[in-house]
Amino acid sequence: MPLRIGLDLRHARDFGIGTYIRNLIGALARLPNPDARFLLIGRADDFATLGRLPENFELHPYQRSDTGLIHQISFPWFSRQLKADVIHIPLNIVPVAMCRPYVVTVHDLSTLLYAPEPQNSARHNYKLWRARHGLARAARVIAVSDATRTDLEELLFVPPARIEQIYNAIDPQFLLPAAPDPDQQRALERYGITYPYILYAGNIRPQKNIPRLIEAFAVLRDELASHPVYKELRLVIIGDEISKHAAVRRAVIQTRTQAAVRFLGFVPFETLRAFYQAAQVFAFPSLYEGFGLPPLEAMACGAPVVTSSVSSLPEAVGDAAVMVSPENVFSISRGIKEALLDLDLRRSLREKGYQQVRKFRWERTAEQTMAVYREVAGKA
Repeated sequence: MPLRIGLDLRHARDFGIGTYIRNLIGALARLPNPDARFLLIGRADDFATLGRLPENFELHPYQRSDTGLIHQISFPWFSRQLKADVIHIPLNIVPVAMCRPYVVTVHDLSTLLYAPEPQNSARHNYKLWRARHGLARAARVIAVSDATRTDLEELLFVPPARIEQIYNAIDPQFLLPAAPDPDQQRALERYGITYPYILYAGNIRPQKNIPRLIEAFAVLRDELASHPVYKELRLVIIGDEISKHAAVRRAVIQTRTQAAVRFLGFVPFETLRAFYQAAQVFAFPSLYEGFGLPPLEAMACGAPVVTSSVSSLPEAVGDAAVMVSPENVFSISRGIKEALLDLDLRRSLREKGYQQVRKFRWERTAEQTMAVYREVAGKA
């Protein structure tokens, strides 16, 4: 009998987690698994993100999202009809009545550690209970870094023996040859970019530390006001619109950098690559990351990286980035300045960055994940 593996695809179009789902399935499709059938659960738009798949991949349409009370019963019932040996839920949103055995991937615990509601509120306690309940019943929990493994053990009390640490990787498209200079220049000109800039790309959330990045940029801009190259330096932020984030707006106003900080929202993939390739420095002073893909994406595109010395980021970047204290504005500013002005350091960061990115491969992720499926199904 073939091994039947169900995979929940309903976040395949998301930023971040979508990269994980799409590339994991693509890598599983490239592995020789003649004894396995993969049962993909999702909507037509989710399936459309995957491209052509081998015959041992089946599409099973399921229209409901993973929110609401009905989902707590309907998804487990639907999953049971598939007669899967194991179901993989690729993020920590597990229905209360989920049928076993199942595997959960945890990317980070930011929704608990940086929740908008008070720590001891009824809503926060319910979210904490839901997270613990879903992981307590999981046959295996995949953590995307050692830092996330530690969080799972300490905050959600997951036994170490049931946690499997498996790194993910960047989208392989970032490893393609760089776009020709004229194409890159045209992409930037569409956004009116004609000056040197520091780049941040990613979601704008409290743990991303964007207000301190803006404050650090203001300090740096004052120090370089008479520099022949960087006197026109800008900060470009690709991610959510600023209108959604009051703390970020306040930081721009208080530092009087309205004319020097650009918020572009999300941009198409090829445009993002062009911004990475042309950035003087990629700055990512996050307070907390489950793994931290944007610094690796920037490295793949040749940008010198400045990032935090906390959470999972040292695991991701190794010695290929300038490390700073994310809670210290002046540490962030000094790190960026060093990466801007030290030409030998810039060359070293580029060379080490290319090497660091290649340590993380989706083929390895898929092999290790497949081993988890086989172990869980065998025990079941």
